[in-house]
Amino acid sequence: MKKKIGKKRQITLSDIAATVGVAPMTVSRVLNQNGYVSDETRDKVLSVAKEMNYRRNGLARNLKRQRTETIGLVLGDISNPYSTELARAVRQAATANDYNLFICISEHSAEEDIAAFESLTSHSVDGLIVATRANDAGDEYLKSIVENNVPVVVIGRDFYHENIDYISADNLAGGFEATQHLVDLGHRRIGFIGAAFDQETKLKRLQGYFNALEKHGIEIDERLVTGRREVRSGVPGYSTEEIGYEGMKRLLSLPKRPTAVFARNDFTAIGAMTAIKEASLRIPQDVAIIGFDDIPLASHMSPSLSTVRQPMRLQGQIAAELLLKRIESESFPEREERILNCELIIRESTVSRKS
Repeated sequence: MKKKIGKKRQITLSDIAATVGVAPMTVSRVLNQNGYVSDETRDKVLSVAKEMNYRRNGLARNLKRQRTETIGLVLGDISNPYSTELARAVRQAATANDYNLFICISEHSAEEDIAAFESLTSHSVDGLIVATRANDAGDEYLKSIVENNVPVVVIGRDFYHENIDYISADNLAGGFEATQHLVDLGHRRIGFIGAAFDQETKLKRLQGYFNALEKHGIEIDERLVTGRREVRSGVPGYSTEEIGYEGMKRLLSLPKRPTAVFARNDFTAIGAMTAIKEASLRIPQDVAIIGFDDIPLASHMSPSLSTVRQPMRLQGQIAAELLLKRIESESFPEREERILNCELIIRESTVSRKS
């Protein structure tokens, strides 16, 4: 007669607590990332939970979980109007559905990312929208958040998870189109400001620039690509107006300067335009310049700035809608990925009024 094998009992918080020698509430705080626990105790709890092969009961947690009607938004480069437009769109969608919005800023590092994630989850937000650059440590933390059944949506962050929705502008095609526009105008010596030469794989706009030059048989000159080489946690930093100004001055100091420049974003382009004017050069007759984003200021510059318009508000709106769908769903919705088209906007900085 075969011996009947019973179902293996599921490990509980009390089992972990008894092994570590702490109260079950302490274990709950560690696993839910909610409330203060010393680093030593936290490490012990996590180590024992792993050794005991603890698996969270997601259904039970969902039944017990009380919604707070709040969502979190993590932004980078808060000085750039792109972030402002995203935040406005997310806030409008949240308010329309009776949710409040908490915003955290993470501009420089994986450590800032994690601090922002911890801050929002400790306040028991119902879900997160993350619009910062990908990094290994931050991505691992996002995975742990999702495994704790907190819905997450990312905007423009090159990170894949089967339960995280992804929204982004088509930066690769946009970078190609910006450079193609300059080539179509007859330029062959075209610079790029906003990233170091070896950051192609990290930045799709830079990759699009390279792709356009290669398509037309234009030699890629490393000296024409400029930006701060500072990289935090393997991720290129954000490109600012200051970087545009400094980068343009470097390009203008070359023995053979570029006749046109593609700037990583409009803020960078505005800094570059200042440097061109200080050198008593004309835009676009001496140096044509195109940006990316189409921030409100772009059309009011003198000359007005040609750019690639990305749908900033639409990205925020879609992200909020997908997040609320995940929050309200009783199951795990199938992952959605939305890549949104960009639009070339031609203004005076590439085509003069007399052209």
